[in-house]
Amino acid sequence: MISARIKDIDLIFQTDDVLFSPRGIDIGTMSMLSVVEFLPDDKVLDLGCGYGVVGILAAKLIGEENVIMCDISEQAVDFAKRNAALNGVPNVDIRLSNDYDHVEENDFTLILSNPPYHADFSVPKRFIELGFKKLVLGGRMIMVTKRLDWYKNKLITVFGGVKIYRINEYFVFVAEKRSQVVKKKKKVKTGLSKKLQRRERLMN
Repeated sequence: MISARIKDIDLIFQTDDVLFSPRGIDIGTMSMLSVVEFLPDDKVLDLGCGYGVVGILAAKLIGEENVIMCDISEQAVDFAKRNAALNGVPNVDIRLSNDYDHVEENDFTLILSNPPYHADFSVPKRFIELGFKKLVLGGRMIMVTKRLDWYKNKLITVFGGVKIYRINEYFVFVAEKRSQVVKKKKKVKTGLSKKLQRRERLMN
């Protein structure tokens, strides 16, 4: 059993050796949570919830009806459900899902994820690309990893920009959805630039 106090909320978690960070809450997760403020009108997706730290904290702070948690692991989902009940939020929506496969909603204001570090980049690639579509305008994707360059470049490509915090030897990325069609806007700008170049050549 793990006991923790996060954002002035006392929490307890049952874990198992088959789960990620079973002896204590992962430092990366704690680093990510240090930059997150949960607001009453947020709708939160805890993507890859493990035994439930992030989503259960969010449910305690803003209400279980405003949080969805999911994980690809049946064991993780089982322990997350147990821990939700232990912490007084038994009705939080916890789903077995391979990333967004069973997450139909597209109105999240926050997507939080501590993706697997040693997986190939196809996993975080889907997290980021599909997550962009799941966020409302102004919504944010917040991720924590030990790798910098790939995540920085990918988030900038998809979201158009990213804030990066270095905390406890981890990188916490905060990317805000500012447009529905970041890539199309870039193409339009490029097209206009080429037209201007052609016009200048003709004038000369």
